[in-house]
Formats: sequence, structure tokens, C-alpha cells
Amino acid sequence: MKNQEFKGKVAVVTGGSLGIGFAAAKRLAEGGAQVVICGSRETVVNESAEKLQAEGYEVKGYKTDVRNALEVERVMQYAVETFGGIDILVNSAGVQRYGDVVQTSEEVWDEVIDINLKGMFLSTKYAIKEMRKRGGGAVINISSVQAFASQKGVVAYTASKGGINAMTRATALDHAHENIRINAVCPASVDTPMLRGAADLFKADSTQGKILHDWGKMHPVGRVGTPEEVAELIAFLASEKAKFITGAEMKIDGGMLAALGVSLPE
Repeated sequence: MKNQEFKGKVAVVTGGSLGIGFAAAKRLAEGGAQVVICGSRETVVNESAEKLQAEGYEVKGYKTDVRNALEVERVMQYAVETFGGIDILVNSAGVQRYGDVVQTSEEVWDEVIDINLKGMFLSTKYAIKEMRKRGGGAVINISSVQAFASQKGVVAYTASKGGINAMTRATALDHAHENIRINAVCPASVDTPMLRGAADLFKADSTQGKILHDWGKMHPVGRVGTPEEVAELIAFLASEKAKFITGAEMKIDGGMLAALGVSLPE
């Protein structure tokens, strides 16, 4: 059993039914938090919540489209009504779409920005209103290494992640005096359903496993990360151990951004 560092705390995790969000919800619950996970697919949200409940954790699921202000406000109110307040928000809802600026339609651009960035804005907006009543809180925004450097063909995704980091800095400054800390976690490739979906999209005559292996070799440590590894960083930032950290952009990338794309001759 994990240390009960989150005993008495209430967390809301958007995008909490899959991938990094699910791992974060589980890690916070292991630490004693009462957790509400939300996502846009009701069946998946309920299945994920039931899985954690079966392991003995205090977790509830709530269908939420983070693009919709009323739905976001409702899930925050649900957390308050069910568990008594909100202390931690993990903004993990997100989508990845491919295309350069010419290939990307206005509809796809709006979808990515609305889910990845507007959704984070709305969730933070309504969670902070409740955190104030508790005397403070912690917000952890899931960004990406692509907030710093981009691959080709992901213009909407990269723009959204750059916006997340900028919003993290702005909100951290605005709410530091309220004892509300806001930080961004910036992973490289992590073995999630999103990454596996991308591998399927680009595998051609290869296999998903081979593509993931090859992508792992792009990281100096030689592999992709796991959701649980990212969840440990999220838990640290949500804890009292990180009470002097706000406005930070924490890379968890297997050394990817430490490397230049050049090498000396052997």
C-alpha cells in the first residue's frame, strides 16, 4: 500500500478512464484520495471506475465533455456533492490528430484546441472555485515534449500543447497567493492507447510492437515510458512535497529533449 499522503483529499481527473489519466487516478487513490474520473465515453468511464472500485479505491466515474462549460461545472459539483470538495485537479483529457497546416481542416483544428486547451481552461476555472473554499489545491496539466519541440505533421496538437504550457505559467502566477499550485507535466512517448493507435496508423507492413520498439529507440534511455511512471510525477506535484513548485514545466521524456540530432563520427 502506498503512503496515505492524499488521505482526506479529493481529486478530479479529466481523461481519467484511459492511459496517463487512469494511471494518475489509480496512483492518487492508492495514496488515499477520493477520486472522480471523467471522460466523454460513458461506458469506458464507468468500466474504469468499476475496475478501481473493485481494487478497494474510492473512485467515481462521471461522463463529461470537457469542451462544454456546463458539463465541466457539473462534474466539479458532483465531486463536491459526493466527496465534499476539490483539492487536486489532473487535466489529462486530450486527443492527437495528424496533418500540417494545409492538410488540417478547420473542424480538426477546433476539435484539438477545444479538447486539449479549452477543456483544460474550463476544468481549471471551475475546480479553482472549489479549491478556494478548501484553502488551496494543486492542478497538474498534462502537456507534452511537443510544447518545446515538434515533429512534423502535428500542427494542431503542438499548438495546443504550447498553449497548455503558457496557460500553466499564467494561472500559476494568478493563483499562487491563494495557495493553489499549477504545474505542467511534459511526457515524451508513453505506452498508452493513444500511442498504440498512432502506431497502428503508421505501421504499414510492420507491427504495432515493432513500431513502439522503434519509437522507444528515439529516447536515450532506449524505450517509451509507462503511464505509471508519469503518474508518479503527477502524484509528487500534487503532494505537499512539491509545495514550493508552481508554474513549472516538468519534462519526463527519457532524455529525449537533452539530445541533439547530430553525432560525432565513430
